[in-house]
Amino acid sequence: MNFKVFLRSLVFLAILFVVLYAGINNTKEIEFSFPLAFAKSIHQPAAFIFFALFSVGVLGGTMLTAGGGKGK
Repeated sequence: MNFKVFLRSLVFLAILFVVLYAGINNTKEIEFSFPLAFAKSIHQPAAFIFFALFSVGVLGGTMLTAGGGKGK
């Protein structure tokens, strides 16, 4: 395994741990408003909101870094 891939995996897991840890300790419902995308506020547990935002970031990062050019 390439060291760069291993290091990226460790960083990804560390960020995932922080998101999960924050979600475990913030179980109350919160109000999340994002007027550009949603007309109404969303009322969900904080863990769900943390995970949803993390997932959007991971998918966005994956799409930005995924290939699309010619190989070397």
